[in-house]
Amino acid sequence: MTYYDDLAAGYNELHGEEQGKKLRLIAEHLKVSAEDSILDIGCGTGLSASFFKGKITGIDPSEGLLKQCPFPTVKGTAENLPFPDHSFDLVLCLTAIHHAENLEKALMEMKRVGKKDWVISVLKKSEKRKKIEESLKTHFKVVEQLEEEKDDIFILQSKNI
Repeated sequence: MTYYDDLAAGYNELHGEEQGKKLRLIAEHLKVSAEDSILDIGCGTGLSASFFKGKITGIDPSEGLLKQCPFPTVKGTAENLPFPDHSFDLVLCLTAIHHAENLEKALMEMKRVGKKDWVISVLKKSEKRKKIEESLKTHFKVVEQLEEEKDDIFILQSKNI
């Protein structure tokens, strides 16, 4: 992930507006309270803190991005989430799932640590898009699909709910 470490200082300038649009759209569609626990996978610089008032924890492989986060973070990836089962009310993964080396393992880990809602955005131009969407529909119930300029945003629940 040296790419993100290399651009960490200018990340918000490069991607802040784009990510903010997605976060605003999600915040308008989800009811997230200040008591809710949120896991932001691929949290970057922690832009989600401007849109959600819950107790946010972030995970990202880029140390340079994590240093800018306003909430507690862990350096890591979606495939190995170091949290107990059912730890988070909301699991959020924006424009990051296409980076997973093992998509199925990443989705199973997200499902394991979540307990209520999951939001995963899929980059429209990703070569893995079709496979990611099929896997999402296999592991989760799609509650709503929001279309954004560069991403499709899936609001999900466990199929066991």
